[in-house]
Amino acid sequence: MTSEPVDRFISRIELFRDLDKAESELITSHFDEKTFKKNEYLFQENSPRKYLYIIAGGEVELFKRTPFGEEKRLSVFGKYDFLGEGSLMDEYPHSTSARAMSKTTVFAISRDTFARIFSTQPATGAKILSRVARVISRRMRQTSTRVVNIAATYVSGRTRKEHDLLGERDVPYEFYYGIQTLRALENFNISGISLSHFPVLIEALAMVKMAAARANFDLGLLLKPVAEAIIRACTEIINGRFHSQFVVDMIQGGAGTSTNMNTNEVIANRALEILGYEKGDYKHCHPNNHVNLSQSTNDVYPTALHIALINSNEKLIEVLKNLISAFREKSRQFAHVIKMGRTQLQDAVPMTLGQSFEAYAITLGEEIERLAQNARLFLEVNLGGTAIGTGIAADPRYGERVINHLREISGLDIILAPNLVEATQDTGAFVMYSSATKRLAVKLSKLSNDLRLLSSGPRAGLNEINLPAMQPGSSIMPGKVNPVIPEVVNQVAFTVIGNDLTVTMAAEAGQLELNTMEPVIAHSIFESIEMLKNGMVTLMHRCVEGITANEEICRRMVENNIGPVTALVPVLGYEVCTDLAREALETNRGVYDIVLERKLISKKELDKLLTPERMVTPQKRNDQ
Repeated sequence: MTSEPVDRFISRIELFRDLDKAESELITSHFDEKTFKKNEYLFQENSPRKYLYIIAGGEVELFKRTPFGEEKRLSVFGKYDFLGEGSLMDEYPHSTSARAMSKTTVFAISRDTFARIFSTQPATGAKILSRVARVISRRMRQTSTRVVNIAATYVSGRTRKEHDLLGERDVPYEFYYGIQTLRALENFNISGISLSHFPVLIEALAMVKMAAARANFDLGLLLKPVAEAIIRACTEIINGRFHSQFVVDMIQGGAGTSTNMNTNEVIANRALEILGYEKGDYKHCHPNNHVNLSQSTNDVYPTALHIALINSNEKLIEVLKNLISAFREKSRQFAHVIKMGRTQLQDAVPMTLGQSFEAYAITLGEEIERLAQNARLFLEVNLGGTAIGTGIAADPRYGERVINHLREISGLDIILAPNLVEATQDTGAFVMYSSATKRLAVKLSKLSNDLRLLSSGPRAGLNEINLPAMQPGSSIMPGKVNPVIPEVVNQVAFTVIGNDLTVTMAAEAGQLELNTMEPVIAHSIFESIEMLKNGMVTLMHRCVEGITANEEICRRMVENNIGPVTALVPVLGYEVCTDLAREALETNRGVYDIVLERKLISKKELDKLLTPERMVTPQKRNDQ
């Protein structure tokens, strides 16, 4: 149960702000208090909507599952937040799931209860439904993956006036960002990919700002109420809130200043709300004077990038491990399938299909350590160096304190670079990590080529394996099915390889004490990671897991091939075996028959030497 009086509690719930005292008492009299244990569901996706839940204590995460079962967190809700408001309007199934992150107390109102209130007190019900409609409208806007234009979130027509170096502008009141972000929106309509596309970067920026606020409070530079408000705002952002307000294009001039200011403004305005002030009332909490205290874009931006890339890399490796497991499972399934190996697209020697797929698993497995090794380079940061690494405008004790806080907040073994001037201009870690993503991309593209070749035909190609049929392959050729999944992975790889070149050129373009090209470095690497993750998930679920072998075709190719003559070289010698292969090709006969005809070795020995199963592993010679 909440410790504050219920009447005060309900006054802080947005849905009930229009109610008078009598109406509030009516609603609270119908509250049903419920307690949920940690990891217990309030509701699950596709279940009927039955209750409006108002959180009185604890935290609830809202998430959605992908078609492959992966959970994608949408937001975290705490005290005074509410979920399931749509249940007051209809019983359409939930599109998301809600789960308690800790012991959580809620007040619940069922749809049936609200219907009775509405029937007896229609004016009260109408007030609540009006609020519900506004909330649903706002949440629908914020689920958009990008802010296409400024008017997309324009709600009330109310504005606030803000000023900067260049003058004054009217900023729509609902926005948590301010004038500098507004200018950046206008200046950098470049890629159409905003910061909100990469939640891991937004969360990392909030971690850096939280660490800075803690360090500045330790040093007596921030008053406790302001520091606590900034820290709370950062916590909310880390938990998934306000991400729609990070609207600046990923590619921007100014070495990331627009990203930093977008972050500063959102945090400042949310902190102002927490403190009880209006957004834009910056004398109480200023984006630069308070949120950006002891910092510069030039140490905040790269530090946040480092943290975000470390965390992104963990997710990339997780997806990679799953793909490796899928290939390894196929290697077990196909361990008994004998086929011809090939070099330079020409017949070589026999092997098993299982060996082919095990090789794919091994080669991809090598990339786990390469990615992890290069991601560890990001643990060294320049936070505290401010503008160029000299630490101007920061307390001498700030660097050590902020790093200690950032280690605690991020859970990473972050260290301060030994020379902050060098670290501020160095982009070597980005180059190294990008090269690791390129190496993975090259391997994925190669094995995708293999899958396309092995499944080619089906009548006029190799046709050793069958890829799952995903879609009709032609608008004019009936019956054609193309290897569309390996094809799309090829294209993912081409993009990643191109992004690596972009990172290389941007790193080279650094001048003097700063590399101003870091935004395109960030965009390129994040895009590579996301495309690799999506490509590997698609390859695993829509291709590898459904591959089947054409065992008879594979074995027939071995038995009718001259490649097995290689197994006779240790016994007959290279020159004799070359002559056997030549005659077999010219006469279209099998090596087996020619050897017997020439009486080079006995039938019993020949059967032993040319047994396909014996040719896929090393064999000890009789004369050894």
